[in-house]
Amino acid sequence: MNEAFFAPPVPVPDPDTVGFWDALRDGRFVMDRCTECRAWQHPPQEACRRCGGPTTFEAVNGTGTIFSFIVVRQQTVPGHEAPYVIGLVELDEQPGLRLTARVDADPADVTIGARVQARLVEIGDSGFRAPEFELAGT
Repeated sequence: MNEAFFAPPVPVPDPDTVGFWDALRDGRFVMDRCTECRAWQHPPQEACRRCGGPTTFEAVNGTGTIFSFIVVRQQTVPGHEAPYVIGLVELDEQPGLRLTARVDADPADVTIGARVQARLVEIGDSGFRAPEFELAGT
């Protein structure tokens, strides 16, 4: 059997996202932030959506709440055995700063408003890492 077929998808960084993926690879969780108005934004862009100012990547603490989520009950992504949870997590740094990521928890335990903490996980053997969330206190 071809093991590459069962490997999880690997990111393909572009000029706007390369800083995000490079930081994750180095073990740092960062998000895009305007250097002028200090607003956070995701996905990353070279200019701020609010004021048009330049942006840079800055560290975030990785804590937040589940804003919304789905439970995937059929395996659709290689490397993720169903059922699993994909959450839209609102990070504590700013209302509206949200990131979609896997939530490593029993689907029955995940609720809107649940507190979560990020950890960085390897994406197969690619050398990339991605944020994955777990319920706080677990």
